[in-house]
Amino acid sequence: MPTYGIEEEVFVVEEKRPSLQSLFYLSKLLFHNPRFNYFYTTSNLSHLPDIATGLMAGIELATRPSPDVHRLIEDLIKRRKELSRVCPALILPIGHLIDFKSYSKTCALHVHIGNLPDRRRAYSNLAHFLPLLSLLTVNSPYRAGKYFGQSYRIYHSPFIGPLRDNRWDRFQDIIISNRLGTIELRIFDPVWNLDRIRVLLEAIDRIVNLDEELPLDRNQYKKIRGSVALFGYTRESKALHEELNQIYPIPEDLLRETASDRVRHLFQRSGLLLTYSALDNAYRNGAFQPREVPKCKRSLALILAGITGYYIPKLPYTIWKTWRENCGL
Repeated sequence: MPTYGIEEEVFVVEEKRPSLQSLFYLSKLLFHNPRFNYFYTTSNLSHLPDIATGLMAGIELATRPSPDVHRLIEDLIKRRKELSRVCPALILPIGHLIDFKSYSKTCALHVHIGNLPDRRRAYSNLAHFLPLLSLLTVNSPYRAGKYFGQSYRIYHSPFIGPLRDNRWDRFQDIIISNRLGTIELRIFDPVWNLDRIRVLLEAIDRIVNLDEELPLDRNQYKKIRGSVALFGYTRESKALHEELNQIYPIPEDLLRETASDRVRHLFQRSGLLLTYSALDNAYRNGAFQPREVPKCKRSLALILAGITGYYIPKLPYTIWKTWRENCGL
């Protein structure tokens, strides 16, 4: 029976920007449950081209693997609640910050699938439908305050991309993980809406359990992913939806109106801070509505506490994990 796991990345923002104070909130998680959170949380730092915009990117929380989609979502809810309790700053489930134009400051939702009887067939079948499935989570419509499309992250992020011949090459939309041996779906933006995540996981479950192997055309894949990232639900993705309906019927309204559309409409009406507060409220409480913005300022003392209480203790595991993910054994 296949097993599933989620790695969810989010931005933690004080004064409209990520900061190293995120490490302090991760240190509090580590203190409360060190045995679990040492291995199931991660901090992401900016890459060299983005150092001028700050050292911190997003943070990552992961679930335990589970064969049951509903239990997996319950685990994700638990991870979100734990972060919400220790973090007074804005928590933003979005693929790219609205007012940034950055190379490495992106966040994602990764889905791992393991324990597969035929990994090759599951890979091909997932890749066949992946551009369509990404519409369930697209959520990064802006670059430097200007509207880009459905997902600036999908279109421009260096950490994902169209499919290559080598399925173990790390920075593409779907890979076979060197570290875990799982199929890892990397294309998805983070999204607050748990109903969308539930539909996504149920569709994935049906696809990986197909007995037949569907065709995989890399050129067609590249074309459809590009049109989805820019325009959303297009003629090509509609054809995939009609095909997927024979396996798992995704409600078409989830594809026509995306999370990215809701972020765009709110930003146009209300501006940056209220949009960020709505994203934070949706992550914590499930309601995509602006709320009073908590007052939270950066503190050098808290940053240093986070470095010594989280980043340094995690460094050996982070180095080992990075080596395994990029090089394998």
